[in-house]
Amino acid sequence: MLSTIALDTQVIRPGLCTGCGACQGMCPYWGSADGRTVCYFDCERRDGRCQQFCPRMPTDLDALRKRFFPEDTILPEIGPFRGLYLTRAADPAVRAGAQHGGTMTALVELAMKEGFIDAAVLTRSKGGLDAEGVLAATPEEVRSCGGSSFQVPPTLAVLNRALREDRYHSIGVVGTPCKTLAVYKMKAKPLAENDNHAGNIGMVFGLFCGWGLDWDGIRDLTARHADPEKLEHMDIPPSKYHSLELREDGRTVSVDLDEVTPLVRSGCRYCTDMTAEFADLSVGGARSADGWDVDKGWNQVIVRSEKGRQLLELAREQGVLEFKDVPETGLDKLKGASLGKKRTGVRNLRRLSGDDGGLGYLNPSAPLFCEL
Repeated sequence: MLSTIALDTQVIRPGLCTGCGACQGMCPYWGSADGRTVCYFDCERRDGRCQQFCPRMPTDLDALRKRFFPEDTILPEIGPFRGLYLTRAADPAVRAGAQHGGTMTALVELAMKEGFIDAAVLTRSKGGLDAEGVLAATPEEVRSCGGSSFQVPPTLAVLNRALREDRYHSIGVVGTPCKTLAVYKMKAKPLAENDNHAGNIGMVFGLFCGWGLDWDGIRDLTARHADPEKLEHMDIPPSKYHSLELREDGRTVSVDLDEVTPLVRSGCRYCTDMTAEFADLSVGGARSADGWDVDKGWNQVIVRSEKGRQLLELAREQGVLEFKDVPETGLDKLKGASLGKKRTGVRNLRRLSGDDGGLGYLNPSAPLFCEL
């Protein structure tokens, strides 16, 4: 089967594509338009890198985890786990430009300063719109990428181009769960005879993610409620608020979530990873008994690898991050939320296949997925 045909029939047509960009930036065959993956030419390769790196092509997730993480650190609900922390950037300027507490920006800056990485693949947007992947090599460029977007740009196309150029030799990657999974598939080097310099990937920083939104749909929805040119920030508070918040000129507009959920990308409905389980560190918005007014200024961080632990401890020692106690129920709540997403993704995959055993790109022998 030709590689372009495999991706088209197994990923694009069924609506599984996440728009991550893992298939792009290596050759002229694949590209993107407004968040949609486009195949420009047919390819005669039977086993191309695009097919091997795609996070929605069949993957033995158990084997991939055990290759990169000690088995005794893996929790079935949230993946590799060495600790949960509540943190925020100590620098108010970093927090001001951040989605929540600025932890990710502070960690990427520190990793660059201390030589963990020499560049970083990030996403930059204008208040959450017109998102694009960028390669940042200075702290100023890292800070310009503060904040988040619910659009899904093909960020990994930027990584593929950077790896192909072989200019940087310890690249950090910040991405949502589908993107970090693709990066670990790259790191596994499935095609040794056609190396993509994946050894130049230095660290992987994961972002908690519920779902992404249709590129044009979120742009149109924003225009109905705010001025896209003045948009400063967009966020989705905890579920009890049932809203999307848009901020322009210091004014916050709440949009009922019923207007938003029809815009969820099809591929996101089949995702079973909320916390970016393939990463050195994973970062999301905080959840605690203090309430949203406090939590939106903090992050929760999962440490997954030894390198991630070293960076977080360095951030503590240097005062780059501020820490506070994690609630006693914090880990259990995080496990419960993550397990809920796994159940939903598995249920949707079974409906898509019309077979109770049809788990698509997931490893059907994985005990957790078989039990859901």
